[in-house]
Amino acid sequence: MSKYRHKLPQAGGGLFLSDGGMETSLIYLQGVELPHFASFVLLKDAEGRGKLVEYYEKFLPIARARGAGFVLDTATWRANPDWGRLLGYDLPALKAANEASAALALKLREKWEVPATPIVINGVIGPRGDGYKAGVCEPDEAEEYHSFQIGVFKETEADMVSAITMNTVNEAIGIARAARAHGMPCVVSFTVETDGRLADGTSLRAAIEATEEATGASPAYYMINCAHPSHFEHALARGEAWVKRIQGIRANASAKSHEELDNSTELDPGDPVDLSQRYRRLAGSFPQVRVLGGCCGTDHRHIKAICEAVTPAAAA
Repeated sequence: MSKYRHKLPQAGGGLFLSDGGMETSLIYLQGVELPHFASFVLLKDAEGRGKLVEYYEKFLPIARARGAGFVLDTATWRANPDWGRLLGYDLPALKAANEASAALALKLREKWEVPATPIVINGVIGPRGDGYKAGVCEPDEAEEYHSFQIGVFKETEADMVSAITMNTVNEAIGIARAARAHGMPCVVSFTVETDGRLADGTSLRAAIEATEEATGASPAYYMINCAHPSHFEHALARGEAWVKRIQGIRANASAKSHEELDNSTELDPGDPVDLSQRYRRLAGSFPQVRVLGGCCGTDHRHIKAICEAVTPAAAA
């Protein structure tokens, strides 16, 4: 049985960190080849698992040193049936990969967790299609499709699941419903374009409110990821109920558009100092936002800068 599934510690307050841009860090900083941007392929052998441990262990010491919690993502953003098929994985092989990722996270928790640093194992659920392009998927279809991966996580030590880089409301609704059916706490994290809207033009407010209505407000909370703060800061209005449901930010390092990043052959690390100051302002304006991490282009240096900016006393 998982440790925190029935009471997520980040719901009780306090700062929680997460990692950065896993795939971009592995490819550009560690020199790892990831076909179809899929990090779960590294779980198949000891060398690959070692690369993942090397990646994770750049972030976990930051949380422990500053007495922050940590939301530890599994390397499973692409570990769903359609992407698995492209990579030569049938359903039994995908099941094993998702289980292996949760098992690796458990070993890291056993090594790094201390009372001041609770570590929550988060089963990552990525979009069925491209994270940068709006797909066409009805809620019932999405619920059935993603139920496989969520069902696998239910039988592991995963404490929760998160729908990451969601760019359509229908898919977010389907994942939230599947998680509820499996009794798994679920977080929905939307990604937006430079105008602060989802790829199909839906506003953040409309996306969150529609998901709330269609799921009986079942998600534990919402996040924004895979977008620079300058893309969504203006969309957040103080005091509105939908904004209060956003409790996490995992921004890109770069202010470039998704199209520009998709066509880039080099990593754009952005400005870590500017990024950290934007996080400081967001955390100050929206105190319910307490899960802070990174997405594309960010690494442990960005997370350390963010932590120091948000909790300067702890970093002294």
